[in-house]
Amino acid sequence: RHGRDGFVILLFQDLAVIPLLAILPLLAPVGVGKPTETPGVLALVTVMAVILSGRYLLRPLLRLLAKSGNREVFTAAALLVVIGTATLMEAVHLSMSLGAFLAGVLLADSEFRHELEADIEPFKGLLLGLFFMAVGMSVNLEVIASEPLKIIALAFALMFLKGVVLWGVARLAKRPPFSRRSLAFALCQGGEFAFVLFGVAEGLHLIDARVNDLWIVVVTVSMLIAPFALLLQDALEKLVTQPVSDRLFDTPEDSNSVIIAGFGRFGQIVSRVLVARKIPFTVLEKDPEHVDFVRKFGSSVHYGDASRPELLHAAGINRDKAFVLAIDDMVESVKTATYIRNHFPELPIYARARNRNHAFKLMDIGVTLIERETFLASLATARSVLKGLGDTDELATKTVDTFAAYDNDLMSRQYAIHGDEAKLMQTSRESRAELKNIMEADLGVVQRP
Repeated sequence: RHGRDGFVILLFQDLAVIPLLAILPLLAPVGVGKPTETPGVLALVTVMAVILSGRYLLRPLLRLLAKSGNREVFTAAALLVVIGTATLMEAVHLSMSLGAFLAGVLLADSEFRHELEADIEPFKGLLLGLFFMAVGMSVNLEVIASEPLKIIALAFALMFLKGVVLWGVARLAKRPPFSRRSLAFALCQGGEFAFVLFGVAEGLHLIDARVNDLWIVVVTVSMLIAPFALLLQDALEKLVTQPVSDRLFDTPEDSNSVIIAGFGRFGQIVSRVLVARKIPFTVLEKDPEHVDFVRKFGSSVHYGDASRPELLHAAGINRDKAFVLAIDDMVESVKTATYIRNHFPELPIYARARNRNHAFKLMDIGVTLIERETFLASLATARSVLKGLGDTDELATKTVDTFAAYDNDLMSRQYAIHGDEAKLMQTSRESRAELKNIMEADLGVVQRP
């Protein structure tokens, strides 16, 4: 979870640089890096002109060049668009970086996006290396030598402040404590776009050269410290989770027939049905907080990671007649199923799949009893909708059952080709017409006007 949150934040940070680059020239003293009259209007008109030109002029130009079949000309044209847009932005006293970004967005919005990505791939590594070389060359080593303690203190202060903010954001998003801490430690260092912003700010005389040199060094030091921050987090997590990791499974009764791995919404419903039939079962859940929470409501749940073989043996897997795989995490789910299928091939696995891709991964290792988590609920809702629109109960039920049978058959056919994305997309397109024909032939159902 914290990895996905971190990706979102990093992406937003990169996008946030663009309005900052647009705002900086407007904050500069009069006559420095911007015109004295209506800079905001001029900047807005220029940006809008670039966007409109990209939509109505760039695409026809790219189509014309694509017909020539000359990849070199196509690549050169894309680079010309980027350089030209960046130069135009500089001419109206905006950042060249803003122009390059706008050009990239316009190129990405065209139907030639993937072709352009393939053509500029050789340049990406080279330009990225040049960027960090330039950053390294801009570091003033005299600042480090003259004020080492101040730089280290500022770097730690930056990381602490950013970590606290990230922890607070994760808390507002109601993330569990581990995710909050992990997010704070993972992204506490300064970002590489700070170098760009500091350079632009110095050029516009918003900060002096001394301040620019100091903060470039501070951000660089924070990046160097970041790996050690992750090591520190690992050590802290061991201390924090030590009381929990010592918790052991209760010794299951010999009469237990089922293991339920994962006690989220899916696993809880399965357990309630088993309780109603007085069928004994063992529940394994790796989130200690969730274990404690569920136990407050009287449920018997055991702490532990169901993907660990020793815990499965402790839970009595060799005596069970069924294994319900309700783990939310796809990687852990597949890992657990793989171990069970390899060591207990006769034990039936009743698996919950989050989506088709998850189902395909489970089918790869021989799991056949799979339920997609939203499939049955969606079918029930569709049945209610049809009845609400005037279908009889019999017709609505038969329609939904026909669809369910067809979709399960389609998934089996798609599994055979799921490694080929083109064929997978083709079967998805063909299935719509195929399903319509089946409905009309078997049910006599025609499309509603």
